[in-house]
Amino acid sequence: MKKHTLKEWFLATRPWSFPASAMPVLVTLAYLFWQQYDVCWWKGLWCVLNIVVFHAAGNTWSDYHDFKSGVDNSETAGGVAITSGQFEPGEIRGLSMALLVVAVVSGISIVICTGLPVLYLGLAGFFLTLLYPFLKYRALGDVDIFLTYSLLPILGTSFVSTGEIHYGALWLSVPIGLITVAILHINNLRDMEYDKKAGISTFAMRIGAKWAVAVYGIELLLPFAWIVACALCGVFPWWSVLALIAVAPAAANVKKSMRYEEGGMSAVIGLDEQTAKLQLLFGMLLFISFLVPVIF
Repeated sequence: MKKHTLKEWFLATRPWSFPASAMPVLVTLAYLFWQQYDVCWWKGLWCVLNIVVFHAAGNTWSDYHDFKSGVDNSETAGGVAITSGQFEPGEIRGLSMALLVVAVVSGISIVICTGLPVLYLGLAGFFLTLLYPFLKYRALGDVDIFLTYSLLPILGTSFVSTGEIHYGALWLSVPIGLITVAILHINNLRDMEYDKKAGISTFAMRIGAKWAVAVYGIELLLPFAWIVACALCGVFPWWSVLALIAVAPAAANVKKSMRYEEGGMSAVIGLDEQTAKLQLLFGMLLFISFLVPVIF
């Protein structure tokens, strides 16, 4: 068995995707702060660390199952840690289990410090993570991701950081959730041909390439319209339109995705990582927009 550096183990978790899990928590904390709730920031940051570890466990769990199911191989762009031969499948499975144990222990500690509502939300996230490969292969991966990395963390963060569940925070679930789902969706669009050969059925495959490209465009651009509408209605502060700065890279991503029908898989390689970077930019701008009107 090969020896691996700490950096190699870290890169095997696909850290470029972590904005998808960290941003919902950070933006929720800022939103609650803007709403003038008594936010416990150290507990909120604990939530960030916990969900990122959970995310890393989910990534490696998915990579292991994709390889074992024949979804990822040397010809595909996914699960590179295994398909490149750098790691054995068993090593990635072991890494996933170790990360899952850390996330569960941390999650139980959060429950002890806060209360039972977090346990129910955490259990839902736990089972959705384990079931993700099964659901993904049956065109339900997008729903799984929306619940796991948008709805559940927003509700969980509101309870952990304030002691109550604030359903108003769910206004954030649409813009944050759609961009997160878009990371998976563009990944599935890229891999459509190979996924078909593997005998699985993703949402992108069900609707076809033309509509899959259109859905990706909606997932990236609707969040900006949502932010403007919420600002006009007073649901978000006017400062939230600061997030419109991210429209340019979002539009560039949509434009690149439209090349799929002509160029196929090679035309959209790397677009999943670019979408994760968009989530980071969009989320940070939204985070700042909730803090500014309170601080200044």
